[in-house]
Amino acid sequence: MNVKDAVANRFREICNERRMKPNELANRAGVTPSSVYSMLDPSRKEVTLNLIKKLCDGLEMPLGEFFSSEVFDALEQEIK
Repeated sequence: MNVKDAVANRFREICNERRMKPNELANRAGVTPSSVYSMLDPSRKEVTLNLIKKLCDGLEMPLGEFFSSEVFDALEQEIK
């Protein structure tokens, strides 16, 4: 799994826990729904930290809490 997939999975997990749809997340974060759906799209390869921060703000969640998840601890080293 790459970093972008881990980020998307983490947002899916949080939204499922809060019973929140991607459109609601977008509205709370002040971003377009297409930004959220693009981030969740497995064919997309990148996500910006700026978007992650906005989405976390919409969830009223600090970045540290967002990244404090086993999904990020299990990522393989990028430099080989």
